[in-house]
Amino acid sequence: MADEGLPVQPAARVLGCSESGYYASRVRAPSARRVRHALLTETIRTIHTASRGVYGARRVHAELTKGHGVQVWHGTVEMLMARAGLKGVGRTPEVASDPPGPDLERPRRSAVRPRAGDELWVTDITEHPTREGKVYCTVMLDVCSRRVVGWSIDSSPTAALVANALGMAIENRRPPAGTIIHSDHGVQFGSWAFTTRAKESGLVPSMGSIGDCYDNAVIESFWSRMQVELLNRRGWRTRLELANAIFEYLEIFHNRQRRHSALGWLTPVEFENTATITVA
Repeated sequence: MADEGLPVQPAARVLGCSESGYYASRVRAPSARRVRHALLTETIRTIHTASRGVYGARRVHAELTKGHGVQVWHGTVEMLMARAGLKGVGRTPEVASDPPGPDLERPRRSAVRPRAGDELWVTDITEHPTREGKVYCTVMLDVCSRRVVGWSIDSSPTAALVANALGMAIENRRPPAGTIIHSDHGVQFGSWAFTTRAKESGLVPSMGSIGDCYDNAVIESFWSRMQVELLNRRGWRTRLELANAIFEYLEIFHNRQRRHSALGWLTPVEFENTATITVA
């Protein structure tokens, strides 16, 4: 109250404390707790900035404990972030909205994540506008590690878009025969170029059931995060500008920096390097 310009004597009387105590506190050295909170706040601010302002308290806490080796209570992180005016980006709810191949992913939906890498991939296409026109992106996501193993960006949603992403995933991972590649009913995923490349590489194409709001939920969740963490945060002038930003988000931020709750707060790359899973 006194710091806000109010007279010290009436302020002390209202709060039930002594004037001498107030003046003593002004010259007293800061407590160890206050110093630690100040240092933590600076570290939290650095982590939040490095995450492009994406991280909320949970992921900041995970980065502090796993990335910086700082032991701190989750509630303390929430308190310090609130005091510093820091918060993560919010997520918006998703609205749910016979295939050329069987739905091989359905039996896995109620089960745990696959125990082996390159056992199940999921894929989908998203689009986003720029002043020049739309940019289309497709990714191949490994369900075990949540790693983007292949991707492609183009100005039109052709069969080549998905075939190129699949080709990248195959070259990067060399998956074993029997790896399932699950998609929705998009015509691109039923095209000759996509299905032939998949089968020639020993992959098993799979398509979900129509009208199932839980179908391909892993990839839909990925798109939801990408929308709020990258695409919707600003306007994009050119296709090249957005394509470069998507590349950086997929390869650098998502795969190597973003901590995932389903992976015990590890990044996809960390999970593959440390977890006891099989990656071809």
